[in-house]
Amino acid sequence: MKAYLITDPHYYGRDPHTLRTTLRAVLQRHRVTHACFRDKGATDIEPLAAAFVMTCQSFGLEHIYINTHIALAQHVGATGVHLTSSQLSYIPEAKASNLHVIASTHNDEEIALAEALGADCMTYSPIFTTPHKGNPKGLEDLKDKVDKISANIIALGGIVTAEHVKSIEKTGAYGFASIRYFIDNS
Repeated sequence: MKAYLITDPHYYGRDPHTLRTTLRAVLQRHRVTHACFRDKGATDIEPLAAAFVMTCQSFGLEHIYINTHIALAQHVGATGVHLTSSQLSYIPEAKASNLHVIASTHNDEEIALAEALGADCMTYSPIFTTPHKGNPKGLEDLKDKVDKISANIIALGGIVTAEHVKSIEKTGAYGFASIRYFIDNS
C-alpha cells in the first residue's frame, strides 16, 4: 500500500531550512512512496517548494507533488500536482504539462469527474474524524468506492495511527495519505 505524506506549515515550518530538517527526519523514519508540499498561506512559496522537491529527490522519491499550483510544480521539478476538488477542471491542463495528477474527491460525482478527466489517482476523504473536514466517510464507504472505481483511491482524513493504516489496507485502497501520521509516529 502506498504511503502519501502531505506537509503542513504547522509541522514543517515556513522557512526552507526548517522544512528540510523536519522533512528529512520524517523520511528517515517512514517508508514514504508519495509526498506533497502543501502550504495554503505562504507568501513566498517557491523557495519552500524547491526545498521540498530537492529533499524528496535526495531520498529517491519518485512521486513528488505540489498542491494546487501546476506552474510551480513544473518550475521546481515536481513529478505531479495534487488538485483540490474545486480544481478538477484543471486535470487536462496538468496532464498536458506532463504532470502526474492526484485529485481530491469527497463524493461519487467528484470521483466520476476526476476519473473522466484523466486523474492518475484520487484522494477520498475524510475517512476518519479530522478537524474542520465534516463527517467521516468511514471504512465501509471507502471499501465501496474501492470496489466500484477502477482508478486508484488514496484514503485521506484523520489517519493518525498504525491501526488506521492497517484498517485502510484491508479495504484494498491504493494507499493512505496523512499529515499527522508521519509527524506523530516519528
